Amino acid sequence: MADFTLDDLIQCYRSGVFPMSDARDDEYLFLVDPPMRGVLPLDGFHLSSRLARTVRNTEFTVRVDTAFNRVIELCAEAAADRDNTWISHAIQDLYEALFARGLAHSVEVWDSDRLVGGLYGVSIGGAFFGESMVSRATDASKIALVHLVARLKAGGYKLLDCQFLTDHLRQFGVIEMPREDYKARLAEALLVDGDFYDLAAAATGKGVLHVVTQTS
Repeated sequence: MADFTLDDLIQCYRSGVFPMSDARDDEYLFLVDPPMRGVLPLDGFHLSSRLARTVRNTEFTVRVDTAFNRVIELCAEAAADRDNTWISHAIQDLYEALFARGLAHSVEVWDSDRLVGGLYGVSIGGAFFGESMVSRATDASKIALVHLVARLKAGGYKLLDCQFLTDHLRQFGVIEMPREDYKARLAEALLVDGDFYDLAAAATGKGVLHVVTQTS
């Protein structure tokens, strides 16, 4: 799919499919439309008391959209549990173009001037498609996820797509739903105009927890 364009990518997300590659240096990508989809209901987010304390008391700083490219690169690095990544250079280029268009975002966790974790994803309408998360310090990716959920709730989003259900994601309340149900939920979310910046960029841990624990 060498002629795959940014507009093609946007249409894929609107249709409920997403791209992957087999390796970092792979020139090609393929589209994934899984029969079961991982979704995190924003009002069903599971926040343990330990994680809540961590978010409230952490000395890390959480920022939004200040180092999008670096977050992707950190996510793409080899890790102890995998030698390769689905985030090819070609896919990274597409996401960076989405970011430039305002359709992709990063939540970053910093220890002073060192990026120690975070996540990034695609934002279209009232749907946020979580792509990857990374942690280079204890609980860094979890802190980023809590901040993301708060930001999506504050901004009126209706769907947080996690692609696949994993044991790691299950602890946060991620569920699986059949493809048909997911695409119906997606169609509804796309009608909403979500605002990723409704929550203040410098929102405190206490403020984030207040948003996360509210139910609509």
